[in-house]
Amino acid sequence: MGRFFLSRIASAVPTILIVSLTVFMLMRLIPGDPATLMLGDLAQPGQVEALKKKMGLDQPIFVQYFIWFGNVLSGDLGVSISSRQDVLPLILERFSVSATIVLVAIVFATIIAVPAGMFAAWRQDSARDVALVATATLLLSIPSFWMGLMLMLIFGLWLGWLPIIGYVPFSQDFAEALLYIVMPVATLVIVESGSIVRMARASTIEVARLEYITHARAKGLSEAAVMWRHAFKNAFAPTWTLIGLILGSLLANIAVTETVFTIPGLGRLLIDSIYARDYPVVQGCMLFIAFIYVIVNLLVDLIYPLLDPRVAV
Repeated sequence: MGRFFLSRIASAVPTILIVSLTVFMLMRLIPGDPATLMLGDLAQPGQVEALKKKMGLDQPIFVQYFIWFGNVLSGDLGVSISSRQDVLPLILERFSVSATIVLVAIVFATIIAVPAGMFAAWRQDSARDVALVATATLLLSIPSFWMGLMLMLIFGLWLGWLPIIGYVPFSQDFAEALLYIVMPVATLVIVESGSIVRMARASTIEVARLEYITHARAKGLSEAAVMWRHAFKNAFAPTWTLIGLILGSLLANIAVTETVFTIPGLGRLLIDSIYARDYPVVQGCMLFIAFIYVIVNLLVDLIYPLLDPRVAV
């Protein structure tokens, strides 16, 4: 078990290094001079050259990378060109908003979709199974921005039950904050539930064919006991991997939902920084998102043996 954990942690290190190098090179391929952007078009040539020297931009590209990566390791992602704020605190502030919405959405999607998928598998080829599979397939086909707009139209404009756009921090007003995140969370739950239902169903069908399930039934156990006490753990393991992938993907791609609902999260920060050509923020966001994706998948790998002990053998 210890060797498994160490091997997974060790494999994440080169991945992060490769991701950092990729992000660095992509940003260097973008036209424009970061020093000129930071100082403005009216800056004197001497000021631009002095800033380049300070930032290490006058060095060869590989030296620039090591200077930048050394700063990253010390927690220095630079300073925003537009707001003059330190990039790392700005990213962490916005990420807390995105993470709250995504984590709540994943929890509710799992609670709803996993039992639904297992129920469909237990009633395979029945009318309920067909209905659940058809619904899951439909949900997979719905773009998140369209679902968000429909929820805004129905519950925000027509019924007037929920605020349409904006965000209120939980530290400011807990009850009002809940109202503002209901539709963004519901959007993600609806859109992502389809894939979880299908995976849970497929995994449960595979587990239900195993001999130990037949043995459990032969002992006279009820179908509910067979499902939850014997089939659930093994059936949930592959679904857990998918949930981890969805979690990482949502943290990286929540910009669409945040833009629809005008939520000041990490995705919205990245989009705004791209339009403003705020290179330090764009670079920091890309690196941070990639880092979070790697960490999420690492945690999924580390938890997987708890669900399926055969992995650690």
